[in-house]
Amino acid sequence: MQKGNKILIVEDEFIVANDLRMILKKNGYEVVGIASSVSQAKTIIATTKPNWVLLDILLKGSETGIDLAIELNKLELPFLFISANTNQGILEAVKETRPYGFLTKPFREKDLFIMLDIANERLNSENKAEEPKIKSIENRSLKNQLIGTSPALNEVLSQVELVAPTDTSVLLLGESGTGKEKIAQSLHQLSLRKQQPLVVVNCAAIPLSLMESELFGHEKGAFTGAQNRRIGKFELADGGTIFLDEIGELPLEAQTKLLRVLQEQEIDRVGGELPVKINVRIIAATNRNLEQEVALGNFRLDLYYRLNIFPIAIPPLRERTGDIEVLANYFLAFYATKLKKNVTAFSAHVLANMQAYPWPGNIREMQHLIERTVLLAKDPIINDMVFIEHLESKISDFSSQKLASLEEIEREHILRVLESCKGKISGPGGATEILQISSSSLYSKMKKFGIKSDFY
Repeated sequence: MQKGNKILIVEDEFIVANDLRMILKKNGYEVVGIASSVSQAKTIIATTKPNWVLLDILLKGSETGIDLAIELNKLELPFLFISANTNQGILEAVKETRPYGFLTKPFREKDLFIMLDIANERLNSENKAEEPKIKSIENRSLKNQLIGTSPALNEVLSQVELVAPTDTSVLLLGESGTGKEKIAQSLHQLSLRKQQPLVVVNCAAIPLSLMESELFGHEKGAFTGAQNRRIGKFELADGGTIFLDEIGELPLEAQTKLLRVLQEQEIDRVGGELPVKINVRIIAATNRNLEQEVALGNFRLDLYYRLNIFPIAIPPLRERTGDIEVLANYFLAFYATKLKKNVTAFSAHVLANMQAYPWPGNIREMQHLIERTVLLAKDPIINDMVFIEHLESKISDFSSQKLASLEEIEREHILRVLESCKGKISGPGGATEILQISSSSLYSKMKKFGIKSDFY
């Protein structure tokens, strides 16, 4: 936020409000007034026309900061919340007002100015969104990488094109399988950092004991087993982009250290004596409701707002029904080539079923389902497809029957593969390639299970 901007403080605790006023004035900001109630704030706004409002939630009188926030949105006056309240219901109401930041009391002076800078960064990004977009060749190629033409996808693409050339942090929100990593790759490819590394970190896959070393690195001898210096993920991404996938799975201890890295733009290697400066762009992703995680105490509120500068909500596949056929045909052609199968199209019946199916696993589920369907296909036209809900039904029916032995299951699986390969044992598209075993092992198992050529 540029110094000299006129700021209104809406806070009913005089000591807190006065401290804020002195901190802001000392750093070159103009404070136009302090209000302890909504009515008082409205009066000051009408006479002084501030550029920003710092807003507490609980105020004097019957109206709250959330009530004032609704009015500020009507006036198109940007605001930030400063509060000690992290109740889930209140946080959800706060989110609905679309604030430019949320600072938790108590806070450091440095945290306040970081939040103000982030808020200004968000406001600038939104202002750019209203400018006419110039579609470059590179922008148009993005639409070829992300398959579909639905309005929901086009909205995502517009947001990607807007924010990609900046260094603004992006938070990708969406269910599992919606393509968040693909969007992160596109953001990097369209950025000024595209010649630098894109480092992907799956936060859910790193053991807690190795978290700090994986992210920030360690020096030789820092702990037992540290025989060499290790460069962490953030240092590897220096100059480029780091994609923190499944950020909602990060333990609280690691969240605290991550927040410091984001604020200071420097890391401390485990066992290191001096901090290491870094310059990275942050893209994070989660399939969790982070506001709910904050309310439950599982996610830091200040980290949430530090990451949530430019959120992009990626729609589930059930909200992109117009893209289902083109996605399905893309995966069909891909796996037909990969598996060397003469499969060319879906029947109208199968396409209709795909349109009606809710796709709980989204694009990833479709990809895996079509791979399996192509593998088992006997004809060029796919006339049947078993969706996961039908498989679950079959599993439920099976569980009520006598359970098969491992040998019976293995025999049945080998028979199915041999049938899909039309008896071809080895070579491209053969049973040994699919089963990932040698020819001698397969012949041995066929002999053991009494499988002869007339079975398949």
